[in-house]
Parts: sequence; C-alpha cells; structure tokens
Amino acid sequence: MAKKFPVNPKHPERICWGCDKFCPADSMACGNGSERTQHPVELFGEDWLEWGLDAESDGAEAPPDPSDR
Repeated sequence: MAKKFPVNPKHPERICWGCDKFCPADSMACGNGSERTQHPVELFGEDWLEWGLDAESDGAEAPPDPSDR
C-alpha cells in the first residue's frame, strides 16, 4: 500500500518525492536519479492542489472529441 502523500509538508526540501520511499535528499535509495524530485508545493506554490485536475469546471468548453465523428 502506498504512503499517503502530504499536501503541505513542513520541510519539503529535505525529502525526495520521486517514489513512495520518500528518501532523505542526501541518501536516495531508489535510484530515481542523481537529483531529488521536488514536491509540487516547491514548484507551484501553496495552492498547487487546486490546479489542473478539474480545469474544465471553470467554464471553459472542452475541445470536441474526434472519436465522436
């Protein structure tokens, strides 16, 4: 079972967020790469969870589905 993903961690810079192991940034064990994966709050700000998932609900019309023809 996967660990629960924290929405706003206190110190996201201390952890690699690339997999379910949540390794310390200075000892990544998963082989995810040579650099740690940043938490979305570091990339997009405190309101990152409100972005994108329901973008169609803001009144914008979705493009037509080509399979409907």
